Amino acid sequence: MRRTTTIVIGAGQSGLAMSKHLSDRGIDHVVLERGEVAHSWRTERWNSLRLLTPNWQSRLPGFAYSGPDPDGYMTMPEVVAYVQAYADRIDAPVETGTTVTRVSRSGDGYLVATDRETWACRTLVIASGACNVPVLPALAERLPQIASLTPFQYRAPAQLSASGVMIVGASATGVQLAREIRASGREVLLCVGEHVRLPRLYRGRDIKWWMEATGMMDARYDEVDDLDRVRRLPSLQLIGTPERSTIDLNALRAAGVAFVGKLVAVDGAKAKFSGSLANCCALADLKMNRLLESIDAWIDAKGWADSFGPPCRYEPTLIAPNPLLELDLKAAGIGTIIWATGFRPDYSWLDVPVLDRKGRLRHTGGVVASPGMYVIGLPFMRRRKSSFIDGAGDDAADLAAHMSAYFTRAAAA
Repeated sequence: MRRTTTIVIGAGQSGLAMSKHLSDRGIDHVVLERGEVAHSWRTERWNSLRLLTPNWQSRLPGFAYSGPDPDGYMTMPEVVAYVQAYADRIDAPVETGTTVTRVSRSGDGYLVATDRETWACRTLVIASGACNVPVLPALAERLPQIASLTPFQYRAPAQLSASGVMIVGASATGVQLAREIRASGREVLLCVGEHVRLPRLYRGRDIKWWMEATGMMDARYDEVDDLDRVRRLPSLQLIGTPERSTIDLNALRAAGVAFVGKLVAVDGAKAKFSGSLANCCALADLKMNRLLESIDAWIDAKGWADSFGPPCRYEPTLIAPNPLLELDLKAAGIGTIIWATGFRPDYSWLDVPVLDRKGRLRHTGGVVASPGMYVIGLPFMRRRKSSFIDGAGDDAADLAAHMSAYFTRAAAA
């Protein structure tokens, strides 16, 4: 058995940021990674995917983007290279090719079993990510014999048959796949539920620039009224392209994508859709305009109106007067269904009673409900930016400080 003070599970951006802050505090640790550094970025993304955040916002502790295109959006190979370069820069103590199979409580610490050996540690940081397993609705099992893929399985349109494609879910993943697959010449039907519509650019700046400048991305978990609701919000309808394109339902409609409401039932080959499509779109438009109004108010309060383009509002989402409520998928020529219905963490290896009835970690700002256990990288964990590359550093600094105080209290007891 090997021993160390702290084990970090996962060598993505969050695990590496945690490693940096632990090293800065002199806390002995090891980072266990099932594959290579940035494993999820390497293996669980489709070919054309780029970051949704501009390159200048790719910042880890002591390591910011310094390339020639700060306003661009990294491809997946570029993200992998960036994260690997950071691991090399901080000389992170990463044990690659090491899959954690069980974590259990032992005395005042934890035992971490892997497929190679067992470790003992005082404290543990779960940095294995929030998107380990695609979430499929129960009705997915009742569909007829139609090819079915998750975003983890999809790589490019060429792997699909030439028939139509139904994409279930209209957040970032769903709209990006709809855009790409429609551009390949295939008919695409997009099932739309709750979503968050935003322009890529507003008043001459990336929408992410505005969200950072106004302090929105630094909003804290203990300042939010309904934290559970905020943590479950859909991802933003954004895409990173060299042209800095806006991707919303209007842009997809203009490209030939058809829309229906949320998929709610399956009866044989027939799919049934919610009748709330118009309401979902109207609500998304309303929330977008409120955000843009808050940006305008911030600019005016600073006296900077002359420094940016004029305020504007975007065309409301246009929906057909009578969207389909039922469709025979085979008769409509649907040959593939892609489930862009979200993701969840995988804690199947965690043998410590810290999960709620829905299988979610019980934690307060990343401090898990078990002494000396922490988690990092979850949506709005400590800040709105927690699940982004740019959010890893601040969260890791907070958790490392909490861990240091934990050791101090334990020593004084």
